[in-house]
Amino acid sequence: MTDGIVVILTALNLEYEAVRENLENPRVHRHSKGTRFEIGTIRGTRCRVALGLTDKGNHRAGVLAERAIHEFSPVAVLFVGVAGALWDTPLGDVVVATHVYAYHGGTSADDGLTARPRVWEMAHEVHQIATHVCRAREWVTGPPVGTRRPDVHFGPIAAGEIVQNSRVSREARWIREHYNDALAIEMEAAGIAQAGHLNGSPVAIVRGISDRADGTKSTGEDRTWQPTAAANAAAFAVRLAAELINDRGQVAMHEDVNARRFGNVSNFSSGQVGIQAGYVTGSTVNMIASSPSLTRRDVAAELVAFRDQLRRERSNGTVDDHTYVAAEAELDIADGALGSDTDEGKSTFMLALKRLRGLVADVAELAARIAAVIAAAKGLS
Repeated sequence: MTDGIVVILTALNLEYEAVRENLENPRVHRHSKGTRFEIGTIRGTRCRVALGLTDKGNHRAGVLAERAIHEFSPVAVLFVGVAGALWDTPLGDVVVATHVYAYHGGTSADDGLTARPRVWEMAHEVHQIATHVCRAREWVTGPPVGTRRPDVHFGPIAAGEIVQNSRVSREARWIREHYNDALAIEMEAAGIAQAGHLNGSPVAIVRGISDRADGTKSTGEDRTWQPTAAANAAAFAVRLAAELINDRGQVAMHEDVNARRFGNVSNFSSGQVGIQAGYVTGSTVNMIASSPSLTRRDVAAELVAFRDQLRRERSNGTVDDHTYVAAEAELDIADGALGSDTDEGKSTFMLALKRLRGLVADVAELAARIAAVIAAAKGLS
């Protein structure tokens, strides 16, 4: 539906309000199934955010994240809120997840419970931008609480299905035994990470530390720190969102300039050739640029070739089963919408291609090929 927008989701109204305070002119956007988002502009910028509330839990968060991805085709999905510290991360500081552990996966046998987690890693580009925002320190806008200003920590976050509020329980011992590098613990990141992975959308989990997950939750101190932690996480997240949107705009501008400058190109080499936004056949490099004479049949043929290559990459083990199934689903959507002359059909077609590009972003040859198809599809006749 929309280019240049970031989706921000929260589990609690407290967290939602903390993000909303950073937005100007928020307007309600109603999903056809009843979910309500608010679309606003980050204060002091032209960058737009679609804000939504998921409620607690990985399952609800994952379903609504997928709904938001299909509705907005965002630059990225950010999940923002509070979390418990697993070690000594100071209250009020922000943790950005480099990895998300779905720690409740396991196998129970006679000799005990063996960990079988799912793990999702933060996208490299998002990580780079997040660390830049951290170094710049411009996200810290409010007065410090106490004697120090909040810091940002990068590390794994553990996401489960229970509220963790003990350092001595069986669950607490299990987490520290198997996930002792995790900085924080919460209940939504696994659902968000899975939705982002299956739909080709980059994800960032941003959490403010509101308690120590050590039995003191729901005390006066916890109630004092929750608003502060939520506000700090929101401040960092909206700054990150703006940087992500601006970075995507610069990349798009660069690609557009190159497309206008070079058009269709054939190069020759006696060795191997690597190229961004193209594919190699033999020693000939083919780059597809927009052309007013390009037909739907041409693009359909490219999608067939892409599907064949996707199957080969799966057979080689380069593409995992989850990604393959999701990519095939997007190809089916694109095939179904390719013949439509309506604005809705054209939008559906382009969004499917963009989600497909996100899904295969880690496989250079596939990513380059689908990027070329997207460029070509803009000149359909």
